[in-house]
Amino acid sequence: MKKAGVAILGLGVVGGGTYQILTEKREYFKKTQGVDLTVECVLEKNVERAKQLGVEESRIASSIEEVVANPNVDIVVEVIGGTGVAKTFVTKALMSGKTVVTSNKELFAKHWPELEEEAKKMNAGLFFEASCVGGVPIIRTLQEGMQANKILSIKGIINGTTNYILTKMAYEGWSYEEALKEAQRLGYAEFNPTADVEGFDATYKLSILSSLAFNKKICIENVYREGITGINKEDIAYGKEMGYTLKLLGIGKDTENGVEVRVHPTFVRNDDPLAAVNDSFNAVHLVGDAVGEIMLYGRGAGALPTGSAIVSDVIFAAKHDRYFYASFENNQKGNKETKFVDDFTSKYYLRLSVADKPGVLSKISGVFAKNNVSLKEVKQVAGEEGKAQIIITTHCCHESLVKKTLAKLDALDEVFEVQGTIRIED
Repeated sequence: MKKAGVAILGLGVVGGGTYQILTEKREYFKKTQGVDLTVECVLEKNVERAKQLGVEESRIASSIEEVVANPNVDIVVEVIGGTGVAKTFVTKALMSGKTVVTSNKELFAKHWPELEEEAKKMNAGLFFEASCVGGVPIIRTLQEGMQANKILSIKGIINGTTNYILTKMAYEGWSYEEALKEAQRLGYAEFNPTADVEGFDATYKLSILSSLAFNKKICIENVYREGITGINKEDIAYGKEMGYTLKLLGIGKDTENGVEVRVHPTFVRNDDPLAAVNDSFNAVHLVGDAVGEIMLYGRGAGALPTGSAIVSDVIFAAKHDRYFYASFENNQKGNKETKFVDDFTSKYYLRLSVADKPGVLSKISGVFAKNNVSLKEVKQVAGEEGKAQIIITTHCCHESLVKKTLAKLDALDEVFEVQGTIRIED
């Protein structure tokens, strides 16, 4: 039976869940996987926290040097987060020949090439299933389940915090501020929620996933990013009336014109499977040229779901003597031959506050026509005295044309404000 010693760097929520799974299921793994996994040591500043989880004091390391010098440690699990101390620790582990398993999407999205280079030098493994979509096995699906396909697109809800907020806004009628406050109370959102609500977290994940899906290095700088802080419940309600549900999506497409990668609030049809993914759950929709459509769904965060993905990598590493690295040119700036689509096409939802008087709607429609933006549906709603709201959806058009149109509308005296602009994927 194969044996492997594990070190865990950080015993927060995810580290604690990982420790629990590894210790409680040791006999189960021996029986079903043929591997004996032992937690040889942990690196945790809060010694009492470690003891509360059942870690023997003799197994609580005081430094990364102590961890990498331990001959019984084969696999190092990093669940600290961030790119400072975590990068230093992961690099030292790889340089010592230890295989690394990480859940750190920011670290991996920003420093994947250099970490992989260190791993190659020492013939060490580098695993990152838990970095994207929590307990959903999306990375192993891309690496080992879709080899027969050229993946055409990847689209998903890959951030649980924003999905929870948008769900509460849609079904409870809460404001963004109310939903965020509750997400923070429940622990879904951090005290500083910027990484989630401004789309950075989803951008890191889409960078990793689209690189694997399209077999090309997609840097985070290549991903268009827009968060949910500008979303209000009025747009969600109007969208619902028109048959749409609002989600923050990560969207990647490999087209003849180039690669398109973007993160932004998106309306999807109510009958789209992604519309039914609520609260903190995640889902990823893949389209392969041979298999067609595949969708993976599950919890995108949490101690045990993310711990499940980490332990899956630990078991895989323990059972295999050879490690595999990126099959594409994996460097910090990506491949200069990769073309990217900046002026992508989409359908659009727009909400305007306008003067409530004759001829306004005709004048606005004329601006769209002059800029080659075709209107699909137009609805006028009475507002405050002297004002009205115009709700518009367009046919598919280029982003640049919509921006040009909005600039022209903003210059009209009759248009008080463009209150909402949301892309539609259907």
